[in-house]
Amino acid sequence: MGDMHNVLTPIQRAIADRVLDEEERARHHLVVALSGAHAYGFPSPDSDLDLKAIHVEPTDRLVGLSPPPADASRMEVIEGVEIDYTSNEIYGVLRGILRGNGNYIERVLGAYKLRAVPELAELAELVRASLSRRVHHHYRGFATAQREEWEQGGARSAKKLLYVLRTTLTGTHLLATGALVADVTALFDEHGFGAARELVELKRAGERTELAPEVTERWRGEIARAFELLDAALVRSPLPEEPPNVAEIGAWLIVLRRNNFASADGDADGDTR
Repeated sequence: MGDMHNVLTPIQRAIADRVLDEEERARHHLVVALSGAHAYGFPSPDSDLDLKAIHVEPTDRLVGLSPPPADASRMEVIEGVEIDYTSNEIYGVLRGILRGNGNYIERVLGAYKLRAVPELAELAELVRASLSRRVHHHYRGFATAQREEWEQGGARSAKKLLYVLRTTLTGTHLLATGALVADVTALFDEHGFGAARELVELKRAGERTELAPEVTERWRGEIARAFELLDAALVRSPLPEEPPNVAEIGAWLIVLRRNNFASADGDADGDTR
């Protein structure tokens, strides 16, 4: 895991812990990962805290007449810290991972975890073994949407441009090596984007820092090159076309479900928490 002390301030960590303690009264988290600018290497003082979780529901609730919602979310500002919390139930997460959903893959394999249970280590091994070329579709699609917003926006921000680089370079590195690196600043030099540190410095000055016209024009060509790298990585990728361990992941989920039946003395809804 990454060192949270180097990423979050004490007040940010304290508020994140308070929110997660509250949310864990409603659901059992397998993992809560730090996402967004803090995890991607370019936070600014006004960046929000993106807390992305995976939870598991008690099995008897899932098979009853009133199954719980698959997702939960919360957005609010607490003592000046903006919180963006999302949690998704393990079933949908695993299906997404097998389809190459990078958002879910990053929750399991990302460097910064605020909460994690012992079962996560086994799940992480399964997820690493499941990685396939399907991730290209996710990262290219996400990067394309970000680039379109950047091109169409009246104000072209350093933040939006860094998100394009983040998704293209994380996807490129994952396809080329099978390793998940969400912190784009750790990928700049290896993939020939050392000059992007100027964007990081601009972004750290504030969420809405705009680029000068000459900087925008210079980076338009570099963004095209980032997409070329991503597509070339797909062609040369050592990853398989499809996830090779679907059965193993399905078996793991069955064991997890069996271990998460509510105890016989639970309440009428089967919620023992």
